[in-house]
Amino acid sequence: MSLATLHTSQHPNLPTASATLFRAKEAKKLSFEQIAAHLGRNEVAAAAIFYGQAKASPEDIHKLASLLQIPQQPLEEQLSGFPDRGRSVEMPPKEPLIYRLYEIVQNYGYAYKAVLNEKFGDGIMSAISFSTKVEKETDEDGNNWAVITLRGKW
Repeated sequence: MSLATLHTSQHPNLPTASATLFRAKEAKKLSFEQIAAHLGRNEVAAAAIFYGQAKASPEDIHKLASLLQIPQQPLEEQLSGFPDRGRSVEMPPKEPLIYRLYEIVQNYGYAYKAVLNEKFGDGIMSAISFSTKVEKETDEDGNNWAVITLRGKW
């Protein structure tokens, strides 16, 4: 199993907590799926905490400190503020996978908007009352497919 790690030179705008959390994750050899199960969250939500893109609850901080064997007080200090979302990636993104996600929105954004407006009327999908998940499907030919679900309140 491959584990996501952090190279801070590639992510100079991440909060201090990111380096702390990723070092401990790497040392413990834990996947985001394992961390998420411990937190009682999905793996994308857990990863978002590591990247400073989601707010960690006091319970999340306690569980992370315990699981990753990080002293709780410094972790509380690093995670107690509000996330500064959107700063970790320059636009357009340079990392190919993230660029492909950006490209999907560039190419299909107005089509999504048109279909959503027809189904729901005027409005927007929330990114606050929001959940997402990533799943892996394998077809009959053995090809792997990424399934990304975005679920937002209208």
